[in-house]
Amino acid sequence: MKHCLDIVLAVLVASLVSIPMRAADSLSAARDLYAAAEYEDALALLNRLQPGNHDPDERRTIEQYRAYCLLALGRPADAEQAIAAVVMATPLYKPSGADVSPRVRSAFTDVRRRMLPAIIQEKYAAAKVAFDRKNFAVAATVFTEVVDAIADPDVADIVKQPPLSDLRVLAAGFRDLSVSAAASAPLPAHPPEPAAPPAVARPLVTPIASPRTYAATDARVTPPVAVRQSLPPFPVQLQTIGRGVLELVIDERGAVESAVMHESVNPRYDDQLVAAARKWQYQPATLDGTPVKYRKMLQVDVKR
Repeated sequence: MKHCLDIVLAVLVASLVSIPMRAADSLSAARDLYAAAEYEDALALLNRLQPGNHDPDERRTIEQYRAYCLLALGRPADAEQAIAAVVMATPLYKPSGADVSPRVRSAFTDVRRRMLPAIIQEKYAAAKVAFDRKNFAVAATVFTEVVDAIADPDVADIVKQPPLSDLRVLAAGFRDLSVSAAASAPLPAHPPEPAAPPAVARPLVTPIASPRTYAATDARVTPPVAVRQSLPPFPVQLQTIGRGVLELVIDERGAVESAVMHESVNPRYDDQLVAAARKWQYQPATLDGTPVKYRKMLQVDVKR
């Protein structure tokens, strides 16, 4: 009996250990199928892979090869969605010319050129909020991402025009300030811990955990996508126009839970903008395919 039990336990342990290995093997198998031009089979295998079983790089690779297969099968619209997921997860990634055809590279370039300007502005706004809150380490990291994205050749023409042309110098300056401030920040003091008070019997209460609110600094989260996001018309009688920063909290259903101005466009216009923003709608942000709450920083540039 003991011998049988040992065999059962050994089989169970072996199967548990092999779960991540099988996931990796599945991704490798999908790559092999793609290399063998078995695009339908490769796509079917990629579609069966569970995102939660993979790290961020592997999830990016899954969407990358889904895009390759969809393009090979003549499904460009579906391929664009897969490419968009890659760009959202890793904005600076683009396939090597030695690995893919010019047609695939062109598809990635088109999607990146369309998406990067909005990603740059959102990351800049998120970094600026972190800087204002004196979270200099986070600000330095995200400002660096902004500077690197602005230098990307795919948006070389776009960043020469407003509003991105103004962000090039600002992002580099704030990055340097953030790096300097993070390096010179004093270490927190550790005063002696007070003696623990005598234990008092209290009824056990299970705390209710509030859902976490994610942001552009969370690399594993796919940001929300605008479904309805229209700015109200700017009143012609108002002369003063600033560059505003609007903070949105978007819930798991894609609705705007709150809207707050961080930097004013115009005091009389800000109220109209906030009221309009509360009615905007998004496809919610997701973490491993699960909708999550998300804090989105939106830079507002008003054109008359």
